[in-house]
Amino acid sequence: MRRPWLAVGLAALCVAVGIPAQAFAARPVVDMEATVLAAQIDPRRADHTLTPGAQSSVLAVEQALQAQNLLDAQWVDGYFGTQTVAAYAAYQRSLGYTGLAANGLPGTTSLTKLGLNRYTVANTIGPGAKVARDGFVVDARTQAMLTEAQRLLGYQLVLEQGSYNPGGDPTSAGTHDGGGVVDIAVTGMTAARRTSVARALRQVGFAAWVRDPSQGDWPWHIHAAAINDTDLSTQAQNQTGDYYLGLNGLANHGPDDGPRIPIKTWEQYQRGL
Repeated sequence: MRRPWLAVGLAALCVAVGIPAQAFAARPVVDMEATVLAAQIDPRRADHTLTPGAQSSVLAVEQALQAQNLLDAQWVDGYFGTQTVAAYAAYQRSLGYTGLAANGLPGTTSLTKLGLNRYTVANTIGPGAKVARDGFVVDARTQAMLTEAQRLLGYQLVLEQGSYNPGGDPTSAGTHDGGGVVDIAVTGMTAARRTSVARALRQVGFAAWVRDPSQGDWPWHIHAAAINDTDLSTQAQNQTGDYYLGLNGLANHGPDDGPRIPIKTWEQYQRGL
């Protein structure tokens, strides 16, 4: 038999001892993987199509941003568009974060703080520590992805540009300013091998393309951006979003010219999805 007085009594007790009553209610769960992915794809969409599997998580984040007076109610819709990215970046700055830590992509610490007494966070992800590779800097997550791509290929990959390189090659248009982005040297590779490398990189969770001199002021190379790396620069975020929308990640927004395989993140690859 239901006892409505029990709920009333519990609420009164919460007020008496200073504990919010909602602390005893089931809180929504924010899937960080899905939320970060939406923050990359949604701003690049021409419409308000929602990222599959992300709506409820994004909605909980937007409601929390609205409660902080950082997001207007009209944008609380489960779509992590440009308004939500800007609001989340403003929240990061309110915590004292700057640079890549205030890039509008949710990080574990900021996402958890935002959800205090509102939601819990699941499937946390992060770039890990910065490490050296081929004389460049990458993060640990990117290093692990490259190592797995090499295993699939059966040979070593050599970088010609790494991550965290602001003010580096101007032809990169800022994509290497943050984490998760590398350029692979292709000297001596046949066209077939270049395509094989791009395919292996895509398999493990990179948005990867073979770049040729006709596309810009650069030599042949393979450009790869690690999807869902929370240290991605804004420009690299845009590239990964374009990749999901079947584009080439260039300023001309041309069709994807790389090998077509099912798109997945590093974490999805690890889970065998």
